[in-house]
Amino acid sequence: MDTARPSPVTLGTAFKYWLKLGFISFGGPAGQISIMHQELVEKRRWISEHRYLHALNYCMLLPGPEATQLAIYISWLMHGVKGGILAGVLFFLPGFLLLSALAGVYLAWGDVPLVQGIFYGIKPAVVAVVLFAAWRIGSRALKNEVLWGMAALAFIGIFVFDIGFPWIVLAAAILGAVGGKLMPGKFKGGGGHGASSKGYGAAIIDDDTPTPAHAKFTWGRIAITIAAFLAIWLAAIFAISGEQTLADMGTFFTKAAFLTIGGAYAVLPYVYQGGVEHYGWLTGPQMMDGLALGETTPGPLIMVVTWVGYLGGVAKGVFEIPWPRAWPVRRWRPSSPFCRRFSSFWRAVR
Repeated sequence: MDTARPSPVTLGTAFKYWLKLGFISFGGPAGQISIMHQELVEKRRWISEHRYLHALNYCMLLPGPEATQLAIYISWLMHGVKGGILAGVLFFLPGFLLLSALAGVYLAWGDVPLVQGIFYGIKPAVVAVVLFAAWRIGSRALKNEVLWGMAALAFIGIFVFDIGFPWIVLAAAILGAVGGKLMPGKFKGGGGHGASSKGYGAAIIDDDTPTPAHAKFTWGRIAITIAAFLAIWLAAIFAISGEQTLADMGTFFTKAAFLTIGGAYAVLPYVYQGGVEHYGWLTGPQMMDGLALGETTPGPLIMVVTWVGYLGGVAKGVFEIPWPRAWPVRRWRPSSPFCRRFSSFWRAVR
């Protein structure tokens, strides 16, 4: 075991790694977490095993894609806000660009027999992947008959009684809180990510490394952070408020962002309910096609919402199919206030 601590990593070196990760982050959250562990803990030793697993524990408790949050957290510890933004953007950007381009191809040539054959071939494999993921998650999380019963009730509530996904999550949380008091043995978590005692040598962020100044908690810093993100969200919502479809998407995906506890697989029923059944942005088969592409492209699986938004925008007439140009910036529907604003901006900067 190497006891010499690695030299500090420059922001440029970190940029190269996070860019590389954005292109190779296949396999969903489990694969992405494994890739980062192998690179950052075992090979590069940017962070120790214990600190890595400690960070992962917290990310698993937060809404949102845990692998993306883990990358942001590690980069933020090393390089502050710049590092966090760098890792977060590069983690999803390649997958976002690729999935957007594939959506254009799908809408332009989806009726071509060759393209249809490709999607028909991918769908069974995707169903198998989803079923395996559900089994893997269930076998780890459902340790007794009470938890299995809750899972069965949730399934019945969604598919038989058509109960909204947020209400299912809320009911499960209440049952968990009450059950933890009345039957603690049935609701006690075991194992977890923090049980490992492996070591790979001294790391830049080691077990005993002091917390950097920018990462220390202060009420003033947390207030500024919340205000900044709230301002960004409000600005985005205001920018799309003139187009009803985009406003609906903004509201819906904001709700989805707070419901992604447990990973993308946990929130997919909610996205399906909203995008397919409630708003009609796309059809069920189109959703499956998007999931197929989401499984086979890099980045977090929740990037499938890019597909939902893209197809929904075309279906509701926000923009026309922009192929062969990858982005819908030249053929906006003139009657849309949002499109008029964006078209004016695009002409000004072009």
